[in-house]
This record gives sequence, C-alpha cells and structure tokens, in this order.
Amino acid sequence: MDANDDSIKFAGDYRMTSIHLHSHANSGFTSDEDGVNIQKLVVEMNIFESIDKNSVTGSLVIVDSINLIGNLPIQGTERLSFKLSTPGAHQEGHIVDCSEETGNPMHIYKLTDKKQLNEGSCSYVLHFCSREFLRNLRTRVSEALTGTIDQMVTKILNDENYLDSKRKLFYQKTRNQDKIVIPNMKPFQAIEMLAKRALADQTESSSAGYHFYQTTKGFHFRSFESMCVNAYGQPRQVKQEFNYMPINLRDPQITDIGRHRGQLAAGDKILHDLTSVEDYRFINNFHDVAMNQAAGTYAHRVITHNLFNKSYKESNYHYHNRFEQTKHTDGPNPAVVDTPVDFDNKGVSDYPESRLTVMPTTQYAHDEDTGAFGIDVEQDGITEAARVSQRNSISAGTKLKLTIKGQSYLQVGDVIQFNILSVENKVQSEGKLDPHYSGRYIIEKMRHRVTTNEYIQVIECAKDSVVNAYSKYTRKTFEGHKLPYDKGRSVNLAWQDSISSMDGY
Repeated sequence: MDANDDSIKFAGDYRMTSIHLHSHANSGFTSDEDGVNIQKLVVEMNIFESIDKNSVTGSLVIVDSINLIGNLPIQGTERLSFKLSTPGAHQEGHIVDCSEETGNPMHIYKLTDKKQLNEGSCSYVLHFCSREFLRNLRTRVSEALTGTIDQMVTKILNDENYLDSKRKLFYQKTRNQDKIVIPNMKPFQAIEMLAKRALADQTESSSAGYHFYQTTKGFHFRSFESMCVNAYGQPRQVKQEFNYMPINLRDPQITDIGRHRGQLAAGDKILHDLTSVEDYRFINNFHDVAMNQAAGTYAHRVITHNLFNKSYKESNYHYHNRFEQTKHTDGPNPAVVDTPVDFDNKGVSDYPESRLTVMPTTQYAHDEDTGAFGIDVEQDGITEAARVSQRNSISAGTKLKLTIKGQSYLQVGDVIQFNILSVENKVQSEGKLDPHYSGRYIIEKMRHRVTTNEYIQVIECAKDSVVNAYSKYTRKTFEGHKLPYDKGRSVNLAWQDSISSMDGY
C-alpha cells in the first residue's frame, strides 16, 4: 500500500498513489491547486462492473474532518482521479487507470448518507461514475445508421454529439449489416437495441445477440460465445485459477489442488492466498429448470408475420438439437439432460409451446431484402429464439459468487477456473474435484473493494454448460414403469368403489 513500493507484501496488497478530487473549476481548495488529495479521508472505495451494465460506477466512504463539502465545494459536478493496481503490475491492461492524464477520470454525481460522527467530523458516501454514464443522460441519438452492427456501435460511442468516449472499445466483428433508424433514443438504449440484432462474424456459429458493457479497462461489444472461445474457436486462456479448500487444508505448505494443477510451490504463501477463495456460495438456485422452461431456454415457438408478403411462419427452437452449434463455457455438455420428463416420452426441449412469441418482420423496409437481423427474413424466428435461449442460459444458469484477494488485472468477461472438492472427498488432502460445479466460469459481475488495509474482490461468475455430462443422451421410455401418482390414482379409485357400495350412501 506504499505508493513508492512496487513489491507485493501479501495477498490483497495494492498500490494507489493518490485519490484526487477536482472541483467544478478543476482545482482544489484554491484556484492554483490541481485538485485535493483525499486518500487519507477515504475509509472504503468500491468500483462496480458487470456485463449487464453499460458503464462503471462506484462509491467512496469518507470520514471528513476538514469540511471538504463546504471548502471544495462538493455539489455533484466534481471529477475523481486515481490509479489502482496490484504491486508489480505494469501493463496497461493490468491497471485500473482513472487518471486525468489518460482523460478517463470518474465523475461525482451524488452525495448520500451524511452523518455527524462527533463535533469535529462527519461521514458520507460520494457516488461516482464514468463520463459516458452522464453523457448518456444528456444526449440522444436520432439518425439512420448503415453498415455492420459493430460500425454503428462505434459511431454512437465515438461521435462527439453522442457519447464522445475517449476509452478503448474492444469489439467482435459482426456479419450482418442493415440500415437502422434510431428514433430519438438514449445512446445506451440505442446500442442495446443494436446488440440484440448483432450476429457474430463466424458463419459456422449460430450465436445471436451481443453484450455491451464497460470495465475499468474500456468498453466491450461482444457475444457471450466470444468470452468462452477465441476467434479460432479454441477455449480462452484461464486468467486465474481459484481453489476452495477445507479449513484444515489451508496451509501454505499443503499444495494439494494447486500442486496438482502446477501452480503452487511449497511455502509460497502469497501465491497460495491469491489463488485461494475466502468464501463462496452458489446463487440462482443452481439451475432453475422450471424458470428456464417458462422463459424459453429449452423450447420456444416464435411466430413471425411478414408484413411485406402477408405471410407468417412458425419456428420451433430445440435447445439440445442446437446446443453444439455454439461454443460454451465449460465443455460440450448441456446443463440439463434430454431424457423424458413425462408419460409422453418428451424431454424438456420438446415442448415449443412452453414459450410463445409473436414477432413482426418484413422485407424491403429500407430497400433491403432482409429481415429484422439483416439476414434472410425466413431466419428471423429461429434466430430470435436462439438469442433468448442463450441469454437465459447465462442469467438463469449456474451462478457462483466468490470473495477473493484483489487482483487488478481481472475484469468482467474473463475466464476463471474454480476448483472445489466433491463432498465425499473434502476430508482428504488430495481428492476428486466436483464433476459438475468445478470448472470454467465467466466473470459476470465484479466489485473492487479497497480499504486502508487490503484490496479484495467479490465476483459473480456464470457457466452455461458442464464439463462432465450428467448421463448419456439416449432416449428412455416410461413404459412399464409407474410413477407415485399412478399408485395414488388407483388407491383413490378403489376408495370410491368401496364407499359407493355402503348402505345409505
């Protein structure tokens, strides 16, 4: 935590030179000052990023004994500049750089929770956000855009009349192009509309829909599939491997999982702690089959009606039939089996009416013989169903929340490896990993929490597949088998027969 020391002393150590608060006049307490360093007043800093959020936000918990509110003054138009990194991290992508020099400082927009602690001090929370967050509130897009979807997004992000962003944009090229009219929408809203139509520039993939989000390193416009694999279809490299071990095994000299994975050397406590999980829990009910069934993850019927030729088409989406047409987080196996679930001998993907969507589409709206996605209009229904299924697989799939030591090079969209022993092996120093809940995860949300003592991260991760299949996908039948409610039904019938024969009934 020493600003001049670039060697890591312990897991959770960090390097931050200063936290400068600049007034609306770009000064500190006086006009000749370049902001005021408030690092000693900050009790806690939080930075939030998510693949479901278009911008980075954060907060500062401050204990103020110098009347910063009145002397600066603070009115909600100030700028905040700082650099945060793990000691030894020098690469541009490894540093949380919100400095004035890079042109990417954060902006204060709210002050809350002001409390008087004693006669000479008070506490409050300053909320900050990226510049683009506020630009989005202040501008609107009203324009007809042409070209590929990624070109349209770049236009909105960089145009000085819209977001006018100076941050880097990391994007995946799109194959579909069209002419799209943006009808007086907020920039983020317009980009989200474009993201729903985006199709990856990979003809062998049926992935549909993009995510547009901001991290501390820049903006990203990409599909979930691109977070799992690279442009060649190969699994992306794991950014960090995390191990959860029982308390009796948490000893730097014990390198069970880490040694097995080739990461740890005996006695290397810092690396041991950086790859250890302080706390974890699974959220989202592991995998909610009922909600996924209703939301159209497994089966979905989309009825498209073509306004040009006055026709309609029914498109039925089947999760298991199309699963291998896209790349996934952790292996080639679905998170749910395709075996029969009822007497009709159908699996969860065989009920297209579990979700029904009516979707308008047309050709030649802008003199182009294409539909809503900029491709063949006949493909609109099945493409929309695939987009909905892939979104649901993430939001309603297996989710994991971890508390780890802070590592500034991690960001949302990265791949991590989570290792946890299966329940029956947790008493052993070297046992088998859990076959379904260990494996590769995508970081979906992240909270950077910096205090005066340490830097930790709370991350939420998601996966849409399992590395080990639950069973072979061979059809089995219910014939010859009776379920419990079969027996219950026969008992009820026998009871009715007995009471009907009673005298006087």
